[in-house]
Amino acid sequence: MQGSNRLFDDFARLMTDAAGAAQGVRREAETVFKAQVERLIRDMDIASREELDVLRDLVSALRSQNDALAARVTALEAKLGADPVAGASEAI
Repeated sequence: MQGSNRLFDDFARLMTDAAGAAQGVRREAETVFKAQVERLIRDMDIASREELDVLRDLVSALRSQNDALAARVTALEAKLGADPVAGASEAI
């Protein structure tokens, strides 16, 4: 009976070692895959998250500036009694 317990203990140890080795292989594969994806993205010259955030802020500021300028133009046209350009306010 003690021999079979030893056999089961050895088998359990072997399975534990195999599971640890499999996890190591999985981690290595993930690392290699991640490095390949990062290299591919870098080669494609894709904008980073930080660059997109800067562009979003810039577009927002420009949109606000454009709205303010459109309001000034409308006010000046009203003051001069001029007819606004057809569709100009709709394009904004």
